[in-house]
Amino acid sequence: MGLNHVVSAIAAAVHSVGRASSGNPPNCIRGSVGHNNRMANDPIHVERDGHVGIIRLNRPDVLNALSLELMRQLVDALESFDNEPDVFVILIAGSEKVWAAGADIKDMAGASVVDMYERNQFARWERIRRIRKPIIAAVSGYALGGGCELAMHCDVIVASETAKFGQPEINIGVIPGAGGTQRLTRAVGKFRAMDMVLNGRFITAQEAERFGLVSRVVPREHYFDAALKLAQEMAGKPPLALRLAKEAVLKAHETTLTEGLEYERKLFYLLFATDDQKEGMTAFVEKRKPQFKGR
Repeated sequence: MGLNHVVSAIAAAVHSVGRASSGNPPNCIRGSVGHNNRMANDPIHVERDGHVGIIRLNRPDVLNALSLELMRQLVDALESFDNEPDVFVILIAGSEKVWAAGADIKDMAGASVVDMYERNQFARWERIRRIRKPIIAAVSGYALGGGCELAMHCDVIVASETAKFGQPEINIGVIPGAGGTQRLTRAVGKFRAMDMVLNGRFITAQEAERFGLVSRVVPREHYFDAALKLAQEMAGKPPLALRLAKEAVLKAHETTLTEGLEYERKLFYLLFATDDQKEGMTAFVEKRKPQFKGR
């Protein structure tokens, strides 16, 4: 969840981060493009770059606030890429100024308990959790409330040096509702999570990297290029092994060490039934580059 009134409070500060992205993908995006949706008012833009599916959040006037419609389209796009055989990795990005400043509070401000229960908006977040392919977040600027939670739903976070992460829901009388209290605590530890959730503290990209919340920090002007390069490198790995590796790592959060090790071994053995395992090991022995087919 997030803070719509944060928009006015941080809008001036956001301008100091740098010129916003136009909403269209940078010039580095090339190759075949699918799922194009170029209309300026669309809450997301969806593209393809080779084996990488790209989704850009596109509500710049409200700092990419995560409205119900944006979340609907985002989850639909993620599931579409997850089911597309020729897409191996998914990349989500905002703009240079902001990843996402939180949920759109106008969607919730007047809601009752029954309204929220019937809406069941967090069911869409559960669908994100079930995406099998690796998801990389390219985060620059503010990632607050639901924006921080969305980043934590991804598997790798590439952060611009200007990125700031926070869970400030306490300031409007609620708490994180899309996993912020759980995933944040697992990433940064109890005491830092308490500081961020109970006091609404923001942390910098450098702090987030040091605390274990992000994978790497890069210069602001290169954040998208760096994330896309990582996605392309990852897409060159065997697709089935990528998906099972993600599954095994995520299992570590949900089970004991003994059960996790047993699960890991089963997936390891399973990959010996794939053509890619034969190709990868044969290529290694023959000292050549493997040609993975996803089989």
